[in-house]
Amino acid sequence: MMHSISCAWIILGIFVHSVAADPGTGDSPVPVSCSMRGLDLKRESVQVLCPPGCTDQQPSVYGDSVYAAVSSICGAAIHRGVISSTGGVVSLRRLPGQQNYPGTYANGVQSQSLSKWSSSFSVSKFKSRGMEVSGKPVSTQVSPTSRRQKKTPEKSTGNKDCKAEIAFVIDGSNNIGRRRFNLQKHFVAKVALMLGVGTDGPHVGVVQASEMPKTEFFLKDFTSSKDVMFAVKEISFKGGNSNIGKAIKHTAQSFFTASNGVRKGIPKVMVVLIDGWPSDNIEEAGIVAREFGINVFIVSVAPPTSEELGMVQDVAFIDKAVCRNNSFFSFHMQSWFGTTKYSKPLAQRLCSHEHLLCSKTCYNSVNIGFLIDGSSSVGDFNFRLMLEFIMAVVRAFEVSDVGAKVGAAQFTYDQRLEFGLNDFTSKEEVVQALRNIRYMSGGTATGDAINFAVRNFFQSTKEGHNKNFLVIITDGQSYDDVRGPAIAAHRAGVTVFSVGVAWAPLEDLKDMASEPKNSHTFFTREFPGLEQIAPSIIRGICRDYLDSQK
Repeated sequence: MMHSISCAWIILGIFVHSVAADPGTGDSPVPVSCSMRGLDLKRESVQVLCPPGCTDQQPSVYGDSVYAAVSSICGAAIHRGVISSTGGVVSLRRLPGQQNYPGTYANGVQSQSLSKWSSSFSVSKFKSRGMEVSGKPVSTQVSPTSRRQKKTPEKSTGNKDCKAEIAFVIDGSNNIGRRRFNLQKHFVAKVALMLGVGTDGPHVGVVQASEMPKTEFFLKDFTSSKDVMFAVKEISFKGGNSNIGKAIKHTAQSFFTASNGVRKGIPKVMVVLIDGWPSDNIEEAGIVAREFGINVFIVSVAPPTSEELGMVQDVAFIDKAVCRNNSFFSFHMQSWFGTTKYSKPLAQRLCSHEHLLCSKTCYNSVNIGFLIDGSSSVGDFNFRLMLEFIMAVVRAFEVSDVGAKVGAAQFTYDQRLEFGLNDFTSKEEVVQALRNIRYMSGGTATGDAINFAVRNFFQSTKEGHNKNFLVIITDGQSYDDVRGPAIAAHRAGVTVFSVGVAWAPLEDLKDMASEPKNSHTFFTREFPGLEQIAPSIIRGICRDYLDSQK
C-alpha cells in the first residue's frame, strides 16, 4: 500500500513540474506544496490543490487580495479566506506586477508589505461539477513530504552569528552595461546566500546607483536568502552615470530607518559595488555615512588602468568612502567573471562585528550637558524658545542607557541641576523633562555655572566611554569670570560650544568656546534665530566626535 502511495506522489510530482513548465490548460487541480509560489506556475489561470497544515509552516505571503508572485499560493489562499488550514482546491489567475503590496493580517496568516514585484496573482474559490471546494474526493491529498513539513515547519531564522543590517548599493550605470550588471546581480545573490539571511540573522536590501539612486527593496521586505536571491534576479538595469556618491548619501539618509526594517542595536553595513570609477565625488557621502554609523565597504571591480586614471575625479575615492582606510573595508575583484570564490570571504567580513568600527557614532556615543541661562533678561517666552532649541538638538541623538546621554542645568547667580546624564534613558523622556523645566529668573554668573556643570555632569562618567560636550546658551554679560572655568573644562576633556543671543558679548562667548573658537561659537540677535543654529551644533558635535576617533 505504501509503495502505491509513493508511486502516486512521484507521478503527481512529475505532473506538477510539467504544469509549471507548460503554459497549456488542464481541468484537473494540480497538487502543490505549501511553499509553492505563484511564479512557479506558468499558466495564466490554473486550479491547484493545497495540502492541510500550511498555516503551521508560516508561508511567505506579500500583499492583500492581489499577491506578489513570490508569495506562497496556499498561504495567499488561506489569507484571502478561499480555503482554511485544512487545505482544498484554489483557482489562481496571473496578473501584471504592481507597486506597494500592503501587509495585512487575516485568517491566521500575516502577509508582508513589498515595494514592488514584476508579476502578481489572485486567488478565488474553485467551483466545478462533481468536485467539492475542499477537494476531498482526491484520495492522495497529503504526501509523506507534507507530513514531514508539518512536523518540522519551514521557518527561516537565519545565521544568528551574523546579525547585521546590510544594504547592497549595486552599480547600474552605463559603465557596467547589461551583461556585467547581470553578473553583478548573480554575485550579490551568492553573497546573500552565504550570509544566511533570516528573521534572527542578517537582513538585506538593495539600492541601485545610476543617474538617480533607486531603492529596489528594503531590509524588511524579505526574510530568507532564497527570497532575496529571487528579488535580486528581478532587478532591472537602469543605465546612466555612475553617481555612486549620490547613491551612498541617499542610502545613508533614507534607507536605514526603523520604518524600513532597521532593528535597534544591530550594526548597519553598506556594500558599495563599483565597476570602474564613480562619476561624482564620494568623499562627502562617505562622511555622511560615517556620521550615521554605517560601515561602508567598497567592492571595486575592473579598477581604472593607468591610462584611465586621468578620467577619474579623485584616484583615492575608495579610501575616502570606506568606514576606515585600513584595507578591511576595501575589496577588489579583477572582473565580474569567476567571482564565486569572493562571495564567502566578503560574507565573512560583513559578519565580523568586532571590526565594524563605524557602528559607534556621534549619535550614540556622546554625553551632552546643556547649561541654560535663566536670568531675568531672558523672560519666560524666550526661555521657552531656548528649550525648543535644546529639544531640536536632542532629537538628533540616540539616547539610551548604552547610547547618548543628556543632562541639563539652569543658572542665574545660583545653579539648579534639572536632570543628570543618567536620569533618563530615552529621547522621549529627555524631551518631556525639558518641557517641564521652570524658569528661574535672576542674575548671570556663567563662570560658576560652568564649574557646576563640569562637576555635576562629567566627573562621574566612565573614563573613555562617551565623549563629553557642554552647550552653553546665554543672552548677556556674565558678572563673574568665564575664562578660567572654561579653560578648566577644556583641560578636563569637555568640548564647549557657546551660543549667544541678544546682548551676549562675543568676547565672552569665544573665551568659553573650545578651539577652534570660530567653529564652536554661535550668535543670533533674536531668540527665534536659535532654530537655525541647532543643525550647526549637531554637525559640530559629530565633527568633533569623528576627529577624536582618528
